Order: sequence, then structure tokens, then C-alpha cells
Amino acid sequence: MAKELKDVKVGVVMGSASDMETMTEAVEVLKEFQVGFYVDIVSAHRSPELARAYALDAQKKGYEIIIAGAGGAAALPGFIASLTTLPIIGVPVAGNFLGGEDALYSMVQMPGGVPVAIAGIGKVGAKNAALLAVEILAIKDPQLTEKLRQYKARLAKDLEKMAKEIKKRFAKGESA
Repeated sequence: MAKELKDVKVGVVMGSASDMETMTEAVEVLKEFQVGFYVDIVSAHRSPELARAYALDAQKKGYEIIIAGAGGAAALPGFIASLTTLPIIGVPVAGNFLGGEDALYSMVQMPGGVPVAIAGIGKVGAKNAALLAVEILAIKDPQLTEKLRQYKARLAKDLEKMAKEIKKRFAKGESA
């Protein structure tokens, strides 16, 4: 997103380029709400010094929240959480073998004192992580609060529309 660094509120970081398909969901939500973000790739395992620098410099860059996606051993969110006081929202990326459960278990087993929030696995988790970040930022931003209110109202209207369509289908005797 073409935002000046001073406008960036959220760091979106992932452990590998292969995580981008999942993390794009978070990016799209941040764009929709016009929340400034910056995307990076660092690895707690393959580039630990780069990951350390990322965590230590995050507040200097103006980040208020970090969304960290990782698969497999999923050390990145916890590694970053251990080095910053910013809230970290982890996104367990669904991998090839265990569907993201391995990453989820890695993230939810953080030791006391090093919290990592998780909003779900995979693309839905990335979307919800961004929405959670927006909700946190909205605590002190009335414009974001209003955008969230409108977003939730739109979700309700969309559901009502789907419910009417389904009722019509079943009234006609169609199968699911």
C-alpha cells in the first residue's frame, strides 16, 4: 500500500513467500478499512537476526499491531512477541501436512507472559486477524468504529439476502 511510513499502523509479516496467499486476506481487509500497513517476510528459523531487528524496530516504524503468519513450527509470532510490547495476532497458515493444526498448536502454547492472539487458521484466520487489528485500532479512532459498524451491518444484510434465496429454493423443491 502506498502509505507513508508515518501512516502505517499494522505490520503484516510472514515467514515465507508461500504464506502470501493466506496473508493476502489480511492485506485486503486492511485496504478496505484504509488502515496503513507494511508487508515483510522474515523467518525466525532462516533469518533470526532479521526477525529480531523486525521486532525491535516495529514501534519505531509506527506499528501499533503486528499480524504474523506462519506455518509448520510457526515460531515467528511468538519470537516477535518475545521482543516487543506490541500486540501480536498470529495466523496459523495451513500447510501441506496437518492443515494448519501444527501451526495453531505452536501459537497457542506460548508461555505465560508472551501472548499471541489467534483469530483462526488459514485464510479465514488472516481475514479475522485483520478485522481484530482494525477493532483494536478503532478503540481510539471513531472513523474506524463507524466503518466497522457499517461493515457489520452489511454482513447482516448479506446474510438476510442469502436466507431469502435459500428459502425460495427450498419452497420450489430444489435440493441443496
